[in-house]
Amino acid sequence: MFTVLPGESVPAQHVNLKLGPGLLQESTSDGQTSVLSTRAGDVQHSANRAKWWIESNSRRYVPAPQESVIGVVAGRAGENWRVDIGSAHSASLDGFAFEGASKRNKPNLKVGSLLYARVSLAHKDMEPELECFDAQTRKAEGFGELKGGFLVQCSLQMCRMLLDPKHFLLPMLGSRFPLECATGMNGRVWVSAKDPRQVIAMARCIQAADPDGGGMDEQSVKKFLDTLDV
Repeated sequence: MFTVLPGESVPAQHVNLKLGPGLLQESTSDGQTSVLSTRAGDVQHSANRAKWWIESNSRRYVPAPQESVIGVVAGRAGENWRVDIGSAHSASLDGFAFEGASKRNKPNLKVGSLLYARVSLAHKDMEPELECFDAQTRKAEGFGELKGGFLVQCSLQMCRMLLDPKHFLLPMLGSRFPLECATGMNGRVWVSAKDPRQVIAMARCIQAADPDGGGMDEQSVKKFLDTLDV
């Protein structure tokens, strides 16, 4: 891990290279490609060095292809929906971008509906586009409308931490009570449980563990959870 400033070169190389937030691949004059940073932060990569991204404390989400996000339906435009995903521009969601969707069978979304979606297209000169199915299987695979539950706002860094299977928080909460959770890369986490008190506890624990909030470690969150009536 090392820190870079905007415009600096990053040694990201892999046969199946995937670039996340803060990185941009460009062609050089000699026909080669280089990876440059578009924001200041710490360079991170996956264990096999196939995925690279910039870790920063930014709260403004910059869409990147293949990332999962939680959006709020803001309106309808013909056969498409406008969806707020917390980025500079609203995203577009085609009415057929759902598993099994057809002219006679399309979801009945309303303004304010929550969606768990995947970014299918993201470019700095175009509005992002969303899909609510897995690109390979074209099955929902958990994507689609999120009904009930509660939406938690947190930092982009906290979302990436929650998506790490090794992070302690969700397994620890799941050992206390049954829960459902959808984590977007855009600073939004949807949580659901049978008891409203459990939902509130989940939201407060996420905010407590957030590096931009309490920044509590596992032991501190356990003690904090014990003080809640769940």
